[in-house]
Amino acid sequence: MKKLIVQFRQPFITLCTLSVAVFCAMLAGCNVGPKYIPPTVTAPSAFKESPAQFKESDGWTVAQPQDAALRGKWWEIYNQTELNSLEDQLNIDNQNIRQAFENFMEARALVREARSQYFPTVSVGGSYTRSQASSNLSSGASTGTTSSQQTQLFSLPANLSWEPDLWGKVRNAVRASQYTAQLSAADLENERLTEQASLAEFFFEIRGQDALQKILNETVEVDKKALEVVRAAYDTGVGDQISVVEAQTTLESAQSAAINLGIARAHYEHAMAMLIGKQASTFNLPVVPRTSAPPAIPLGLPSQLLERRPDIAAAERNMAAANAKIGVAVAAFYPALTLSATGGVESSAIKNLLEWPSRFWSVGPSISETVYDAGLRRATVNQYKATYNADLAAYRQTVLTAFQQVEDSLAAVRILSQQIRRQQEAVDSSQTFLRLELGRYETGIDPYIDVTIAQTTLLANQQSLATLKIQQMTASVQLIEALGGGWDRSQLPTPSQVTQKPSKAETAIRH
Repeated sequence: MKKLIVQFRQPFITLCTLSVAVFCAMLAGCNVGPKYIPPTVTAPSAFKESPAQFKESDGWTVAQPQDAALRGKWWEIYNQTELNSLEDQLNIDNQNIRQAFENFMEARALVREARSQYFPTVSVGGSYTRSQASSNLSSGASTGTTSSQQTQLFSLPANLSWEPDLWGKVRNAVRASQYTAQLSAADLENERLTEQASLAEFFFEIRGQDALQKILNETVEVDKKALEVVRAAYDTGVGDQISVVEAQTTLESAQSAAINLGIARAHYEHAMAMLIGKQASTFNLPVVPRTSAPPAIPLGLPSQLLERRPDIAAAERNMAAANAKIGVAVAAFYPALTLSATGGVESSAIKNLLEWPSRFWSVGPSISETVYDAGLRRATVNQYKATYNADLAAYRQTVLTAFQQVEDSLAAVRILSQQIRRQQEAVDSSQTFLRLELGRYETGIDPYIDVTIAQTTLLANQQSLATLKIQQMTASVQLIEALGGGWDRSQLPTPSQVTQKPSKAETAIRH
């Protein structure tokens, strides 16, 4: 009879184990969290500041065709060889980009941490204990002492524990980690774009400062010659002393302004050194006085802006992660099943430890359900729902900000181009004014103070023209940055890609 029971018990245990496995497999497809639906945003049919809306052809315009877009190294559109070289250095040595990259690597590692919950946990260990019972322990009604006996136990167990993902808790946790890693990848690209744009802006600022320096240096030379002429006239008794003082004052003012320009140039140069990962003390940018009009920049369609801005992609992925976390919180309302098994060998003598009779094992499932938690789970779900709604508002605000920045930069470049044309006319008129006033002074019609006024007017207009050209170039860089640079959402790594281990190229970057 005993043999029959043993024979019956073995297939019964196998059947139970198989039934539990089938049950877990059936429930593995359950996901109690909300389905994620990406938000929809209606983009305008055209940019307000595009030439189609402003019929003005006497200034800067965007590139044609309208649906074109920048790709890759967007700064090459400026055809500045030195800028191209600096941007390449920035992409390698900029420490803010390096920090964002390491944050991305951390986020990818967290994905693999979350995925580990799919699989059972197996642990092994060994132990040895030696013990002796007290000799003053009584047995039954006896009050006498018993002799103590020492015992020892060698044990080598292995433990296995697995909690099947019945309600999608682990799956949602993995998805949340994957979406967060994608968010980190978008943040990396946004940081890269910000640093690239800053470098380009500083580059054109320095070139503009060099152009201003050239204007002031030329003005100083002209003022020196004018002072020599006025002094010679005074020495010969033709001129008067007040003319000499006026010429001297004009010269000294120009010299002072020329010296002051060095402060701004030094600061921009130091900032560029930091961006490319160099010590400010070791970096120098050659003086090249140059101001030029920005190139025609392809805008593309307004709807494409949603796919081209890395900060918009990051905001959307943040929403997806928040939605997955709601599923993790909802799964806490359902029971948790744990399958565990323990097995190994133990013996009082180490020589018998690995013998067949020394084996022991136990296996069995356990199920638990929280009956009362004073509203903790409900509050947690509401917390993550509120987080999701806040992220949705942040996403919409990011989109609104993106369109505002594009319109702002478009307006700046367009209006500055028209202002530059008017300012150039003012410079031309100032040069004519100075030439005529010099003639009137030389013929004795007007005093030298009128020449001084003409010189000051010309210098002010030349400085304003150079400053406007600097503003226009930096505004064009800001426009490209607002458009997302050369990035596109298709470059965002997929959930499966962020789950993989870092490639050799990525590992090489870290070292």
